[in-house]
Amino acid sequence: MKRRTVLAGIAGTAAAGFAAPSQAQQDPFGSKELIAAAEKEGSLTFYTADFAETQQEVIKEFNKRFPKIKVAMVRAPGGQLIQRIKTEAAAEKLAADVVNHSDRGLMLAMADLFQDYAPPNAADYRPDALVSPKLWPSATLGWAIAYNTQLVKNPPKTWMDLLKPEYKDKQIGQVIGPSGGTTWTRIMFERQVLGEDYWKKQAALGISLYPSGAPCSDALVRGEISIAPLLYNIIYTKIVEGAPAEAIFAPEGVPIVPYADGITKASKNPNAARLFMNWRLSKEGQTFMINKLGNITSLKEPPAYPKGWDPKTVKVWVPKFEEFDKLRATWIEEWNKTYGYRQ
Repeated sequence: MKRRTVLAGIAGTAAAGFAAPSQAQQDPFGSKELIAAAEKEGSLTFYTADFAETQQEVIKEFNKRFPKIKVAMVRAPGGQLIQRIKTEAAAEKLAADVVNHSDRGLMLAMADLFQDYAPPNAADYRPDALVSPKLWPSATLGWAIAYNTQLVKNPPKTWMDLLKPEYKDKQIGQVIGPSGGTTWTRIMFERQVLGEDYWKKQAALGISLYPSGAPCSDALVRGEISIAPLLYNIIYTKIVEGAPAEAIFAPEGVPIVPYADGITKASKNPNAARLFMNWRLSKEGQTFMINKLGNITSLKEPPAYPKGWDPKTVKVWVPKFEEFDKLRATWIEEWNKTYGYRQ
């Protein structure tokens, strides 16, 4: 079956085939039978490409609700994690019960390793955040514009403001285009929404480039750069800790990055895995990730909003997945040339 056929059916499937039964509506995390079976298993193994500290906070919150289930986390960078999963699966030794990854394309390519699954509130999720009925966005990140409050007296209010001559000469920092699926989402948004000449105009200002969000946000806090597009969850934690920084959500749109999480067919603890996923995707789990971690959400009706988010003026932007997959290599090569980046 062609990929476009699969994707075209997801919206209808999410609303129809994944509709929650009445018992699941009463129990947002699953039936009493599921909870009892999960607690009997007592543990699960969780593979993630996310920051270990972030997922540890999520696991702690899950354990406040379900203290009898121990979650063993294995963390690795995105590409390494995918390779580990493939290697273990080929040897029929895949140890993960649940996999959490930011790159929906890489996960979709391995969809046959995952079980059929849908959370109790499946119909509440945006169809455009799904790439397979087996994979769900328990985490969703969003791009904001961050700035150092001690250095910037006239902070940007829009994405187009990042083309202003007053911000030239290394005042703006950027995470490199080829750093991963999250940054590819941002540069795709820049070109499709802000204009084909956006990269060229911005690169002409003289941009400081960083390999990932962590060093870029650190440079912003230290004052080495004044402004930077950053995933909100990265700068949010620094703002909470008292760093001289703020972030805004621009009116042209907030590029969001829905993750793809799934329960493996090889799961030795399928009930605990299902309960863990159900909680992560529940209103309670999503509210925690928004309020405490600076995440966004792929729920159609967000249960909460990050600081500074006005739902009347701010809208999310989700890349069309076929274009996300098809345009990636060519456009990243063009981005590299425009910004003078060599891999």
